[in-house]
Amino acid sequence: MLKKRSRNKLRLARKVRLKYKIRGTLEKPRLCVFKSLNHIYAQIIDDASGKTIVSVSSLDNQLQGKVKGCNIETAKLVGAILAKKATEKDISSVVFDRNGYLYHGKVKALADAAREGGLIF
Repeated sequence: MLKKRSRNKLRLARKVRLKYKIRGTLEKPRLCVFKSLNHIYAQIIDDASGKTIVSVSSLDNQLQGKVKGCNIETAKLVGAILAKKATEKDISSVVFDRNGYLYHGKVKALADAAREGGLIF
């Protein structure tokens, strides 16, 4: 009898496939997205030095009273704040790493908000 693979195992397989294709440099860092059932996280990473340049999540103090749960509206706010922080640090273009998630729903909303905020990818 065949067993159905879980969503998370399928996501991790997609993540491993993309791992070697997506790299962030100091000139063009990587924008990585992670979402859990309750929160959404986004960070801009320089893979050459292994350092996080900018990070934003739905747990940040700026979003405390504004958001409730992890939904599309929360993802839009996180993307907008991330773009604002990135432009303050003179980051204009990034490589988008969806971390194995499908480009749909919350991940797409975060990406669109970051693009509207001035990031190029």
